[in-house]
Amino acid sequence: MNHGALDLLSGDARTFLEKVWASRVHLHRTDPADLVGLLSLDDADHLLTSTAIRTPAIRVAKDGSVLPESSYTRSATLAGKPVTGLVDARKALDLFDGGATIVFQGLQRYWQPLTDLVAELELELGHPCQANAYLTPPGAQGFAVHSDTHDVFVFQTAGSKQWEVHGPDGPEEVLLEPGLSMYLPTGTPHAARAQETVSLHVTLGINQLTWRGLVERSVKPVLAEVPDDHLPAGYLDEPGQLADALADRLEALADAVRRVDAPAAVEAEIGRFLTSRPPRLAGGLRDVLGREAIDATTRLRRRPGHPCVLLDRGDRLEVLLGDRTMTAPARIRGALEEVRARGELTPADLPLDPESNLVLCRRLIREGLLEIA
Repeated sequence: MNHGALDLLSGDARTFLEKVWASRVHLHRTDPADLVGLLSLDDADHLLTSTAIRTPAIRVAKDGSVLPESSYTRSATLAGKPVTGLVDARKALDLFDGGATIVFQGLQRYWQPLTDLVAELELELGHPCQANAYLTPPGAQGFAVHSDTHDVFVFQTAGSKQWEVHGPDGPEEVLLEPGLSMYLPTGTPHAARAQETVSLHVTLGINQLTWRGLVERSVKPVLAEVPDDHLPAGYLDEPGQLADALADRLEALADAVRRVDAPAAVEAEIGRFLTSRPPRLAGGLRDVLGREAIDATTRLRRRPGHPCVLLDRGDRLEVLLGDRTMTAPARIRGALEEVRARGELTPADLPLDPESNLVLCRRLIREGLLEIA
């Protein structure tokens, strides 16, 4: 994890968001190198021209309109089967040369520096995150004034961009350049225009989990217990009887809601989040090939963005690993606590017997929590 990049959230993301979620615009300055290294102009060039990138990972916009995919994609065959939506680099570059913005979508899925950053942010914030990037030619504007349905952090990695941000007191002008990041809460109207040189900026979207969603998920089992019987015939003529019956059911439902186990519901929410993140297994082939050869002195490290949350289940432990869960004997809790506490370790650092240490480490490599350093 690039901890300098995490500083774009003022170091402690949770404290930072508590401060700014009620604000309209918040700016933070950090070392430009920490942000530029996440996605450089050369990186964008490589993705666009030297990979088989496909829609919807790319879209193109110009002067406020999204261009049809047919204007920058082509078809091909692979092993005799058709492949559609391939980005035609020549077409895309011609559109860019004519003033169009190229948008890289969902970069956390295929660009490792942003994969790692998003993984760390999700664990720090407890909210799903995503990363997009916008490559805009000099003097151009890809999108008209618009607002997003999620919070965003924006940072520039090449060139500069003039932002028009609308708040209660009218529009505010912000010039973003490498090293300066900006926070925009959900629904903030904004537009941006590249300046004298090409602009590349990244947006980190935070798809907030809400109290309404948590309450709905918590009471869903209770609602499922309400009988799904038909309403009685004739209720149109005697609505009072229907109202009395509904009142009885609502009272029973209220009693059941009051009995909902809030700690258990929160544990279920945490379990849902920490087992539904996408797999992040960069270097996994090396781990598969080298797992059985590790010994007591092999250096291992925790994978970025992978949690290790231990839940007691009697004589077993449930271990939440981000994209999955595993179970283990409760007697090895001490060893798993040691893994949780360390960024790097060797099997010999664990408190089990030598053979059990190796067995556990190989299991954790297979599960994706550890990687061979």
